[in-house]
Parts: sequence; structure tokens; C-alpha cells
Amino acid sequence: MTRAVKGVGERSLAVRLLLACGAIGPLLFIIVFLIEGATRPDYSAWHNAVSSLSLGGEGWMQIANFLICGVLVFCFAIGLRRVLYPGKGSTWGPILLGIFSLCLIGAGFFVTDPGLGYPPGAPYTPSTPTLHGVLHGVFSLVGFISLPMACFVLARRFVGDPAWHGWTFYSIATGILVVIFFFATGVAESPNPNAPVGLIQRLSIIIGWGWMALLALRLMRKGTPIDR
Repeated sequence: MTRAVKGVGERSLAVRLLLACGAIGPLLFIIVFLIEGATRPDYSAWHNAVSSLSLGGEGWMQIANFLICGVLVFCFAIGLRRVLYPGKGSTWGPILLGIFSLCLIGAGFFVTDPGLGYPPGAPYTPSTPTLHGVLHGVFSLVGFISLPMACFVLARRFVGDPAWHGWTFYSIATGILVVIFFFATGVAESPNPNAPVGLIQRLSIIIGWGWMALLALRLMRKGTPIDR
């Protein structure tokens, strides 16, 4: 059965702002870490992880980037719940993105340990991981699991609306690629400064965060996918 949904023009200003957060947060996150990675002295965007930008005297910028993006994605999760309810994906889709947002905030509060030679002179593998470094790793792992799960859950909603069929395949492909590149990041870790650890991780982030931003923009412009 087709459920009637509100069109874009019928949404409240609050809902439109919540959806806009889903476009602003991920895009801002990507822009900031790309600029920081390209301009930070002694930092290699090819080799070093994005989280390593939280280290050093200028680390506050990436810490703030995690926190701001996390808050904005949390707002988006609330807006997503408002526009999808009731129907497939209206519960677990927003919950998973909410978990992802909290993981971003946690990754901002708990800074990663130095590693892979950054900051300069740091060992490639810390001999004794700190508590905040371990917590950062846990938040990262949970975040990179919850995001692709949200992709898969929402794909079930998109499949019911012919206007959103392309998003079914896009969401599934995004979830798969995020998982592949995330685990490939760990496999690629090596003392060799030519190992593309940073590049592989950036691919995972850009694909996943980009999906969120495009989804938010699509919902803002085209309305809600019909649940059949």
C-alpha cells in the first residue's frame, strides 16, 4: 500500500534545517580534512590517517571538525526520522546514523595515539596504547560499522519507490565500499611511508560521508521516498 507523504513545500522550517545539517556536516568534514591534510607540515595525506590531524598544536581544528560534524549528523538523524516515519527504515536508519554521529563526537573527545610516524619522531606503532587512543579506535570501529548498516537499512526503503530505485543500488554499493576500504586501511598499515594508508581511509570517508550529504540534499529537493 502506498503511504501518503508530505511534499518538500509542506515540511516545517525545523525539518528542513535538520535535513540541511546532513548536507553541511559531512561536506564540511571532508573539506576541512582535505585542506588540513594538504597544508599541515610534515603530514602526509597519502600515508597518515585523518585522525592524526587531531595531534599537535593545530590538532584542535580536526577535533572541532569531529565534534561539529557529529552534532550536525545527529540533527540530520532526527530530521530523517521525521520525514521517513512511519515505514521501512524510519526507526533503524536514524538510529544507526545517530550512533554514527555519537561515534564522531567520541572520536573528537578521545584523540588517537601518535602513529605511522606522525607527529615527526613518533613510532609507527605505539608500544603501549593509551586509554584515549583505545577509545578512539573503538569509536572509529563502531562508526564505520553503523554507517554502512544505515546504508543497507535505508536501501530497503528506497526499493519501494520507483523514483528512488537508483538510490537502492547506490546505498548498497556505498555500504559495501565503506566496509572494504575501512578494513583495507588496517591491512595497508605499514612502516613504509609509501604505503597508501591515508589515501585508502580517505576513500572510505569520502564515499560514506558523501552518501549522507547527497541523501540529505535529495530529501530536501525531491521529497520522501514512498513506502510500499
